[in-house]
Amino acid sequence: MKDKTQKILILGATGAMGKYLVPLLADAGYHVDAVALEKWPAPHPSITSIVGNMLDDRAFRSEILAKPYDAIVDFMIYNTSRLASLLPEMPRNTGHYIFLSSYRVYADAEHPIRETSPRLIDATDDVLLRNSDDYSIYKARGENILRSFERRNWTIVRPAITYSLLRYQLVTLEAPNTVGRAFAGKPTVLPEQARNVQATMSWAGDVARMIAGLVFNSRAFGETFTVSTAEHRTWGEIAEYYRDICGLQAIWADMEDYLKVLRSSRPPTGGDRWQLVCDRLYDRIIDNSKILDATGLKQSELKPLYDGLEYEIGRCPRDLPWPENPVMDEFVAARGRTPGLA
Repeated sequence: MKDKTQKILILGATGAMGKYLVPLLADAGYHVDAVALEKWPAPHPSITSIVGNMLDDRAFRSEILAKPYDAIVDFMIYNTSRLASLLPEMPRNTGHYIFLSSYRVYADAEHPIRETSPRLIDATDDVLLRNSDDYSIYKARGENILRSFERRNWTIVRPAITYSLLRYQLVTLEAPNTVGRAFAGKPTVLPEQARNVQATMSWAGDVARMIAGLVFNSRAFGETFTVSTAEHRTWGEIAEYYRDICGLQAIWADMEDYLKVLRSSRPPTGGDRWQLVCDRLYDRIIDNSKILDATGLKQSELKPLYDGLEYEIGRCPRDLPWPENPVMDEFVAARGRTPGLA
């Protein structure tokens, strides 16, 4: 039976998952302190919105962690330079610590992906990647740190691509280059090599329900969970969903051209390339049986991808001032509108 006096700290509360998780926990009867860089209207009397920078403001961080929290759900990003100094404080200052990792830690070693599947940091032959500060690598390093602790009061969660309001992903593109360009009537450039690759995208509301089901769950302590739907679609199918829902026009180009369009100011190497080649070009098919078993959720209760995208895109204001992408505009003009359009 839940103790309704328990207090939970959410760090990074206004992100895609946090916006759904905070009210879920408050509705369940917990007191929730929601920390973010900007203030937002707390939709429940048991939610306290707190503005501050937990990463860079040492005094603020000390003030927050001095409070007695029964659980901490941590959506913050700790790159390698921050991990050793900041991460160990978190599980030391609470009864249950939930660490946001990522499904990007997985190598392309087996399908479907399970929590025991090999990780890139352990399996890749790419020496530069293994020794880099890529997202997939420093998330795995954070996992390693937690596993080194004698006290196993932590839980690692690995979301797949998670979409929400203003979070409309397509291959490695985000909202300005997907829905933003669709609303403006401009085509979007996508990498041809990804068209037939299987991808997994989960609705943030469902991921929040999974995480909420792990808080104070005795089966979660010292465990790792891929918090994701089991539904998977090719990037070509997902592009068709966007076309049907918001009119997105896809121009499929070679990945090298795509990377140049994506980052025209520097050579297409490093993080952009690794995100594409070592994630979005891998078949990402998830076995989510472990998280469903631990939380009592069923796959049939999770929102289908088409329905979720339709819901979240339908909530997006049409008059938002999206950032321009002149390099993509130039590429589209050079290619013409007909060749390669999906």
